[in-house]
Amino acid sequence: MASTAYPPASEAGATGTSSRTFLWKSLAVLFKIRVVVLLLFAAVGGAFLAAGGWPGAGRLAILLVTGGLAAAGASAINQYLEKGLDARMERTRKRPLAAESMGRGRWVPYAGALMILLPSLAILPFNPPLTLFLLLGAIVYIYVYTIWLKPRTPLNIVVGGAAGSAAVLSGSAAAGQWNDPGAVILALLVFLWTPTHFWSLAIAYRDDYARGGFPMLPVQTTPRAAAGWVLVHTAAAALAALALATRPSLGWLYLLPVGLATAVLFVLSSRLVMAPSKNRALAVFHGSNLYLALVMLTICLDTAML
Repeated sequence: MASTAYPPASEAGATGTSSRTFLWKSLAVLFKIRVVVLLLFAAVGGAFLAAGGWPGAGRLAILLVTGGLAAAGASAINQYLEKGLDARMERTRKRPLAAESMGRGRWVPYAGALMILLPSLAILPFNPPLTLFLLLGAIVYIYVYTIWLKPRTPLNIVVGGAAGSAAVLSGSAAAGQWNDPGAVILALLVFLWTPTHFWSLAIAYRDDYARGGFPMLPVQTTPRAAAGWVLVHTAAAALAALALATRPSLGWLYLLPVGLATAVLFVLSSRLVMAPSKNRALAVFHGSNLYLALVMLTICLDTAML
């Protein structure tokens, strides 16, 4: 009787490890983990501002779990709805649903909906405002931005930025004061910051967005005009960021680094207006990421030190 040949144990183990790594990377892309982390950072900033310091481990844990699941679920549904358009774009064609590396993904809308609804409804009896802002953020991102505005108007991301603002207010709701003035200003900052972030990326990949069929502002107008609007939103977000320094819970530990970062981002945006290019647009895009993260970090540190 002929013996059955098996791959060496080391080779089989390497194949299994490679498959698991691929799966985890695909899931990270599907659920947009990097975006989710930034949204959670914004939510935590709102919680620290509303609490005037450390909001409590229990409240933060609830915020991170419910907010993380809701944001990841909404991101997955967004990719499911846009998988056909993503397949046209060089930047997004390797996403798991666009490339069908995870199959057709018919399970994604159901899994995403459960990730949004189950944690949101579970906390409804204990914290209705938190449930409201979790659901509001998902509705704005999935329906208002992805389904309604993104295929129809170049101003899609202006309104879509409200999803990020909802994340901030979910943080203040978790801390027990959803309408805290500082959290409201921070929510406005995120709303104004969002076009700077996304339009700079769209300038860098203008041809790609045109190929995908999205009427993003940089596709509908000239790169210089789009860069001008990026600068306008950078200036508006900067005013909101500096206005936060008037809050009693924030001081020099917030103002000095954020003031410096604001000047740097303004310079990057101004350089983009003077000479729009892919490299300068990407510099604004990455700089805006770091800027928002720095704002949130200094808010947490400064309020916690009081």
